[in-house]
Amino acid sequence: MNEYNETGKSFEEKQEEPSKKRQEEEKSESNSSEHDGKYFVIQKGMCQCNQGFKFPKFKVTSHQKHYWNDNDGNPDYLAVTEDNTQLDPQAQPFGQCKLKPSAGGYLPCTYAPLGKWTKTYEKVKVMGKSCVTEISELMCSTGGKITVFKHGQQSEAGKSQVKESDVREQRVYSPIVNFEKFQEEMNEHSGEAW
Repeated sequence: MNEYNETGKSFEEKQEEPSKKRQEEEKSESNSSEHDGKYFVIQKGMCQCNQGFKFPKFKVTSHQKHYWNDNDGNPDYLAVTEDNTQLDPQAQPFGQCKLKPSAGGYLPCTYAPLGKWTKTYEKVKVMGKSCVTEISELMCSTGGKITVFKHGQQSEAGKSQVKESDVREQRVYSPIVNFEKFQEEMNEHSGEAW
């Protein structure tokens, strides 16, 4: 005999609810990616080698037509893909190499990438190539591990962030700005793009 409570569910059905919720949470977690919340890397970004001293920029050579857009929707900078292993400057991009000690310090970097970037974002492709994100890595044949130092994109506050900001907190960060007035101005111009 099943007993029912005010919600119209039996005792057995109520016992099954937490396990169903757990299963749904596990499914949504399995759909998540290590790239969630990470930025795509663009050509003006920089990388670093754990055995070098300088931070060269990326050089996109695999294509010249796919851009990540800026806030206005205009083409900004080229997207870095798994094949883009050239750096700017090309000669000694990381300066000196810690794996090459000498009596006078370290010898110059002889950058020689081993294959393509790894840990790329497989769900977004540019001309069939996976895109590089902040967590992507590239190995050097000398022994260094190259990672993204700066993705190259700039984040800007949008209207929703201004609207939802705590005025008291903003006074701490920017005491000379009248943030309440700024919020009012943003609300007045809510139909306009900025």
